[in-house]
Amino acid sequence: MASATFPTYSGPMSLSSASSKRSRSPQYTSTQNTTVWVIQDTYEGQSFFDTFVFYTGTDPTNFVDQQTAFSSGLAYVTSDNKVIMKGDNTTWLAQGVNRSSVRITSEAMYNTGLFVLDLDMAPWGCGQWTLGSGTWPYNGEIDIIEGVHDNEHNQVTWHTAPGCNLTSTTNFTGTIVQTNGVDNLQCNAFIDSNAGCGVTEWSRASYEGGVFAMKWDTDGMPFVRSFYRAAIPQDIVQGLPDPSNWGEPVAELAASGCNITQYFANHSIVFGDWAGNSYATSGCPGTCADRLMDPSELRVYKSATISGSTMLGILGQ
Repeated sequence: MASATFPTYSGPMSLSSASSKRSRSPQYTSTQNTTVWVIQDTYEGQSFFDTFVFYTGTDPTNFVDQQTAFSSGLAYVTSDNKVIMKGDNTTWLAQGVNRSSVRITSEAMYNTGLFVLDLDMAPWGCGQWTLGSGTWPYNGEIDIIEGVHDNEHNQVTWHTAPGCNLTSTTNFTGTIVQTNGVDNLQCNAFIDSNAGCGVTEWSRASYEGGVFAMKWDTDGMPFVRSFYRAAIPQDIVQGLPDPSNWGEPVAELAASGCNITQYFANHSIVFGDWAGNSYATSGCPGTCADRLMDPSELRVYKSATISGSTMLGILGQ
């Protein structure tokens, strides 16, 4: 993975300006409300890893602890404050040995927020899977950036308990993921091999850097929006994000099809990766085991800058 800054915005907050005019008969007051998002947490630079926990549990990937990650160069911050996370790309492995990589989870948990990730570059290539994942499905999981192998388009995916559904009539620019030609509208993690409900971006630039933003409030599950580096809105650049100016989202899980407060709660920010049993149908050569033996087959890129209250992938605890 790569380099990151992650400001978290809480809110929205309503600021009211009121003017009143005195008169002999009734008194009238006009009130104008302005909604703004204010910084809650910022993850960036030399202190980026201070409030993340390194996951070392059982997984098809050999996720290493913090000390190992730092000493082996799998996680570090450069002198110009680029946050780097990556898989081992130097060691030849025996067949069947899992390659070392990094997965981290934020100590903080969130319930709503605006999350903005400034990403330099994400891992891409055969044998690689970039996503956020975790304890599910009853508190939900939101994968803001998800892709496997040579997939050129980012996929936004939700995994939930039964009863939360994607609404096909909602306005978004992405394409609903299908199984056997049928839209996956049920986010239910217990069916379709835990495919969840996903939307694929039209852009092929997801892994080449830019900004990803997700708004999650009490009105409904976010929308997710992404921007090319050259097209990042000035309100984001200036640290005053205004989602109402960003146009149609890439993906949105509307409240009309899913009770957001019921299906999503207590989410942490997760950076991680996984690759395994999807390899056979990926179109990549050979086997996943053979591919992962050779360190030259791993591409290492810079990671991310995150602004807001969420992540690459969000998971409920």
